[in-house]
Amino acid sequence: MANYDVNPKKKKYTKWLLIALASILLIGSLGLIALFPKATSTLEEIHEPLTRQVSAKRPEKIVLEEKEPLSILLLGVDERENDKGRSDTIVVLTVNPSAQSIKMVSIPRDTYTEIADMGKYDKINHAFAFGGTEMSLETVEHLLDIPIDYVMQINMEGFKDIIDALGGITVYNEFAFDGFSEGEILLSGEDALDYVRMRKEDPDGDFGRQNRQKQVLKSVLAKTASANTLFNYSKIMDALGDNVKTNMSFSEMMDVQSNYRSAINSIEQLNFERGSGEIINGIWYYRMDDGELAEVQNLLKEHLEME
Repeated sequence: MANYDVNPKKKKYTKWLLIALASILLIGSLGLIALFPKATSTLEEIHEPLTRQVSAKRPEKIVLEEKEPLSILLLGVDERENDKGRSDTIVVLTVNPSAQSIKMVSIPRDTYTEIADMGKYDKINHAFAFGGTEMSLETVEHLLDIPIDYVMQINMEGFKDIIDALGGITVYNEFAFDGFSEGEILLSGEDALDYVRMRKEDPDGDFGRQNRQKQVLKSVLAKTASANTLFNYSKIMDALGDNVKTNMSFSEMMDVQSNYRSAINSIEQLNFERGSGEIINGIWYYRMDDGELAEVQNLLKEHLEME
């Protein structure tokens, strides 16, 4: 079996994922949507359908009302001027409401893999630059050999607007770097971007940056759940509308909120740890271990109840 990380210090970050889906898309609950009509219009605004209707790996669309297992791709995108940008955060969730569990896997952005529809190998985060959300989705599908039902894209540059609308966030920094002191620190939106983007000074490299990204998101979501957030409600809705896109429709969001919430009771994080770095034509790539990749693929397929 793959060596999955059970370190409590890292495991504390896992629950942000489904909470992110529920909190960012549903603003925490149906109650808030009823209280604030603007939430409904924002959720409709962030809906961006895919060109395809279903995945080639699962030709029939899942039925949410029947609580069929589903998969979600979360993309944290670093958008740039005159450039589509790169997907700096790539996380896949499989959600099985019958088993009341979630499996989550974070894919290193430098992973060397085949880019869908291009017939070439490159870093997986370049798929977004080449073909946007849909090419990223199909590339991840090919790598993990599972269908992806829904995708949620967050503009990381615009994410600072959400943090500023919340009045900043507090995180616990494990070690001092680049002006950030060790211990509990208050971050503005701009600070938070600098905090999560640092990689060279982190002994864990890209994996350390992934943990800081999850830490910031967890803090954001905790603050959105507080009563004080209601005072900045309009600003938060505007920030979400400008920076979040998903192919999940409003009605599908409601179905997920109603039928899949129990899955948050058990969240297992799967990590790619047995791969290695490799220089190809002067560029550094992360090469996954084939055996570990196969183990993760099988676990996700089993969780999705694929034959």
